[in-house]
Amino acid sequence: MKSLLFQFILVPFVILNFVNNVNASITSRFVREEWPSVDIPLDHEVFAVPKGYNAPQQVHITQGNYDGNAVIISWVTFDEPGSSKVQYGKSDKNYEFSAEGKMTNYTFYKYNSGYIHHVLVDGLEYDTKYYYKTGDGDSAREFWFQTPPMIGPDVPYKFGIIGDLGQTYNSLSTLEHYMESGAQSVLFVGDLSYADRYKYNDVGIRWDSWGRFVEKSTAYQPWIWSAGNHEIEYMPYMNEVTPFKSYLHRYPTPYLASKSSSPMWYAIRRASAHIIVLSSYSPFVKYTPQWKWLEEELNRVDRKKTPWLIVLVHVPIYNSNEAHFMEGESMRAVFEEWFIHHKVDVIFAGHVHAYERSYRISNIRYNVSSGERFPVPDESAPVYITVGDGGNQEGLAGKFRDPQPDYSAFREASYGHSTLEIMNRTHAVYHWNRNDDGKKVAIDSFVLNNQYWCVNIGIRAEYFSKKVRII
Repeated sequence: MKSLLFQFILVPFVILNFVNNVNASITSRFVREEWPSVDIPLDHEVFAVPKGYNAPQQVHITQGNYDGNAVIISWVTFDEPGSSKVQYGKSDKNYEFSAEGKMTNYTFYKYNSGYIHHVLVDGLEYDTKYYYKTGDGDSAREFWFQTPPMIGPDVPYKFGIIGDLGQTYNSLSTLEHYMESGAQSVLFVGDLSYADRYKYNDVGIRWDSWGRFVEKSTAYQPWIWSAGNHEIEYMPYMNEVTPFKSYLHRYPTPYLASKSSSPMWYAIRRASAHIIVLSSYSPFVKYTPQWKWLEEELNRVDRKKTPWLIVLVHVPIYNSNEAHFMEGESMRAVFEEWFIHHKVDVIFAGHVHAYERSYRISNIRYNVSSGERFPVPDESAPVYITVGDGGNQEGLAGKFRDPQPDYSAFREASYGHSTLEIMNRTHAVYHWNRNDDGKKVAIDSFVLNNQYWCVNIGIRAEYFSKKVRII
């Protein structure tokens, strides 16, 4: 009843705003930058090492299976390996269960990583708060997390979306604003630490500092990881030529649960969403493992159980910024037709250090010998959103192409984060929040209607863009 009431109230409101705002493309002139794009010094309190001998640090969790009732808990110890054991339970300091995991480490140039622990905790109850403890003796540390509701078509859930975060003061502003949002899990679209901006042993040191930097969020709710170009770390001058070495050792994904052959691409179901993570920097053309896996995974999607189909990828498919312009064209040529056929709702990307949202458009009618040359409106297409604005040390991508393309609805070169709040099977509410002089300011908002269910039940109200103050 609540779901139907929301639909009846929402639909006229959405239609009204759509009519009033159709084709209202906006390029914001806001260009204020709060702080210099330099990393926070290592002696800052945000990088503080936990007290105690061999105390666990850089604690983070991610989803551990396909349907959300498992987590992978990871942490690092430095003095000695210690135990790869997690104790957990449903009340504070009452740890009635335990799980054992595995430990790994690696070298990068002459840097030796700490002892990296990964523990799968499965068989959890849905929609339940769990308390957990890692480490031994007086140095043990305690945290908690909340499992998602059981998957279902009208299960409400709120995701945060962050990309290209880094570890600057702007990054800290983004992280703190996100933590005030009430979102329950982060969809991270690549480029984590920006440690590859350093050389030699400092690469590993900056991976460690980033892990401590984000722990105040990552230890308490799952971050769903995807990799970007700054995770590649191909550095022949240091004899480091194994791509994604640091990332793959530190940040596991539940790829086997979705029958993927690589942790770089995988899928999960969470609440009412089916989330597909793609790798921009792994082979994806026809017949490659990623291509074959995506073909099979899209056919596994059951919109009657998980109505919302969300794709994460690092390089934007559509981008009107001069930075990284058309870098996503090769993936668009391979996968865009699939995205439309399977009614993907929204595709989140990073890479470009600015914010941009598209209208529903496609370019599938074009080929090298005929067809329309430009993207055209297409109600069957996803919305494309770039959120590579987390705050890293490379700074903002402030130069957009002029004139603004017809497919671009709103764009601004500012730092920030997004949230997507799923209300039911038909509608979700989206916000992009700018970091504005240390305050979170909601700038771009719209109501997203589900590509599968809104068509099936006859609701065809398009999303709208919120009227914004141009500075």
